Amino acid sequence: MTEKQLTYSGATPCFPEKFRILSGSALKMIAMITMLIDHIGAIILYRYPPANVPVFELFGKTLSMYRLSRDIGRVAFPIFCFLLAEGFLHTHDRLKYGRNLLLFACISEIPWNFMHTNTWSYEKQNVFFTLFLGYVGICVIEYFRERQSVQILLLLSLFWFSTVLKADYGWKGFIFILLLFALREQMAVQALVGSAWLHYEWKACFAFLSINMYNGKRGFIRGKWGKYFFYAFYPVHIIILTLICNRMGLM
Repeated sequence: MTEKQLTYSGATPCFPEKFRILSGSALKMIAMITMLIDHIGAIILYRYPPANVPVFELFGKTLSMYRLSRDIGRVAFPIFCFLLAEGFLHTHDRLKYGRNLLLFACISEIPWNFMHTNTWSYEKQNVFFTLFLGYVGICVIEYFRERQSVQILLLLSLFWFSTVLKADYGWKGFIFILLLFALREQMAVQALVGSAWLHYEWKACFAFLSINMYNGKRGFIRGKWGKYFFYAFYPVHIIILTLICNRMGLM
């Protein structure tokens, strides 16, 4: 697969070509770094009283280090969803892609539980399950185009399951993934509709700035090791942050 093939077919980007400087690998790094900042806030700073003291004012609102970390972290989820849709379009093995999402959803569940409760159980599930359900939804849209009654029934079933499962971002995240995929060839509309859908987490809308700087190239993360590092980063960084939090006596 050549570099030029790694982009939405017929997509109309928002930005001129000179501004489209981010490869898929660069987007992955932005998503991982902002997610790390978010989880530092959620796991450590949330439990560390000095980090919850307002330190400066912005647009009339006071911000603590905890609040700032969570606001920055809102950018990660939309980028992961965009990359998921890209992955569906360009993977050589869609079954294996879905299997990997489900596998790491299961692997991440124990670290996710300890992150929130420092026990083996937690009522909500990790975001990999939301990504997996969204991926299955995309598969349903593509494979049942000619059988719309089956398509609608399966999508409604997945929607119902996303509400019951209580995975991170829930049914709103599931619908968001489908919206990004459905609007993949109209990126300006994708940004507008996606931002409107994310109004309840409006800081996440800034993700569309980097998404529309995507140049369609794979970038520097290549091969099996690079791919699985991207998957493994989620559970591994949660484990490390939870251990640090325990070491600090905050849990």
